[in-house]
Amino acid sequence: MKALGVVLFAALTALGAQTSLPMIPVPMTLQSLAVVLAGGLLGPRRGIAAMALYLASAAVGLPVLSDGRSGLEALTGPMAGYLAGFVLAAGAVGIAARRGWLNRPAAGVSSLSAAHLLILLPGAVWLARDIGWQDALAGGFTPFLAGAVVKSAAAWLILTAVARRG
Repeated sequence: MKALGVVLFAALTALGAQTSLPMIPVPMTLQSLAVVLAGGLLGPRRGIAAMALYLASAAVGLPVLSDGRSGLEALTGPMAGYLAGFVLAAGAVGIAARRGWLNRPAAGVSSLSAAHLLILLPGAVWLARDIGWQDALAGGFTPFLAGAVVKSAAAWLILTAVARRG
């Protein structure tokens, strides 16, 4: 059953990638919602495993990245830093969940927002290599902050509802 959760969240992340708002230099997607939910529901190790499976699926050519992209070129392109951040964020949320940091609204949403920063910061750093810091922050970081907070709040509500039913 544990392996099924890993596969399920890799698939949910792929589905989130296909739900995107085209932006330049990278699209806004629902992937990060799936990432933080994976960490919160699966724990750090299985959350990381789900993201590793997702990235491995892209590496072998499955069209799981935004706009159906895949392959090593896509994994090393403008989205590479964000994709690496998925692994970091899933692990961090899993640790936060284990420590009880997601149990209260303010602490939970703050922890989930911090996890989103673990996606956005490596993404902006990677982008800056190609387009410079100012453009990376203006196009690959700042526009995503409001969405990160909204997705963090939504994730907290989902995680809380699942915990109450569990």
